[in-house]
Amino acid sequence: MANVYTPSQVARRLGVSTTTLRRYEEQGLLPDVPRGGGNHRCYASVHLQAFITIRWLLKGYEIPLAYDVMRKIKDGKTTDALWLVNGQLHIAQEEKRRVEDIIRMVRHTAFDRYRNVKLTDGMSIGQVAELAGVNASAIRHWEKEGLIVSARDPDNGYRTFTIAELRNILVISSLRKTIYYIETLKDLLNEIEGHRYATVDQSFQYALQRLNGKLEAQFHAIAELMKYIGLVRSNEA
Repeated sequence: MANVYTPSQVARRLGVSTTTLRRYEEQGLLPDVPRGGGNHRCYASVHLQAFITIRWLLKGYEIPLAYDVMRKIKDGKTTDALWLVNGQLHIAQEEKRRVEDIIRMVRHTAFDRYRNVKLTDGMSIGQVAELAGVNASAIRHWEKEGLIVSARDPDNGYRTFTIAELRNILVISSLRKTIYYIETLKDLLNEIEGHRYATVDQSFQYALQRLNGKLEAQFHAIAELMKYIGLVRSNEA
């Protein structure tokens, strides 16, 4: 006889509320849920595994992507869902490489090239945004917060950035997910300016640890995702 679970049983197992389970269902992340006596939900093994998969996806990936993956599987687009996840693994690899590049860059006094691009002291906001992999709006926000400083082109009034400010932008963009307070970031940039690297090294090592933890969560999510896909296919057979 197939296993049947009540919402309360599933909620206790996952450590979430039944409201959370209903929200996932309302978001279209689950296979159709049958109803029993009194119109109560009756979750099967495939639903339990769907919930487990969602929780792990949310630990390793952003919410929109996790939801998109689950909706694609529900719509029968399993291969598309797997390619979405694969793309995120590539992004994680690039983020790790970028952090490691910036760790080396911070200590390099002759910082005149980055990613094989020759740097100058008159770079536009578009140029530094592309090099740092962030939106120009983020750079404007950091300038407003006093983290970076730009000059103005005397001919057109547009912002220009020195190599030193690009370095700061790269540091901020790499640590913004692990250092949440503006004053802490300011202190860190001052440490770099003064060639005092102990705190800087600690911050970057923490960033790398966070990436390592995220990678483990992503692979755990993939393992649960494959179990879920197997159950979905078994039910369709």
